Amino acid sequence: MERLWAPWRMKYIDGTHRDDGCIFCKKPLENDDKGNLIVYRGDYVFGIMNLFPYTNGHTMVATYRHTAIFEELSQDEVLEMHIVSSKIIKAIKLTMRPEGFNLGFNLGRTAGAGIADHIHFHIVPRWNGDTNFMPIIGEVKVISEHIEKTYDKIIEGLKEIK
Repeated sequence: MERLWAPWRMKYIDGTHRDDGCIFCKKPLENDDKGNLIVYRGDYVFGIMNLFPYTNGHTMVATYRHTAIFEELSQDEVLEMHIVSSKIIKAIKLTMRPEGFNLGFNLGRTAGAGIADHIHFHIVPRWNGDTNFMPIIGEVKVISEHIEKTYDKIIEGLKEIK
């Protein structure tokens, strides 16, 4: 039997990854975009990779302003969220060549939001055959590329599409 070691996942499973406060408020204030996996900064929103992704390249676009209420977003926030999402999708297509995407908001805990108090839009690249028995039988998600390498790919793609 082959073993898959993913010790970095324990921080998510046991909750020790949680920072005090909202990561979508804190991370953009720090001067460490690569360390915080921030791939893009706009005027109203920013793109940040998910530290515990569903698949390689799982990125989120969040507002700088702390709100959980979709209908309270300004027109500028809504427009820039879509523009930045489009840029990130283009960058991922260019550098990672996915065959599809899952896109969307999870509004509230009941809808699956891991961070329910700060609105964010998910961009999840998908490849044919990327679902397998591991999540069902082994309660493990296989991520085939190191997150830092994926970060570099998205950054490279964003530079090419500007």
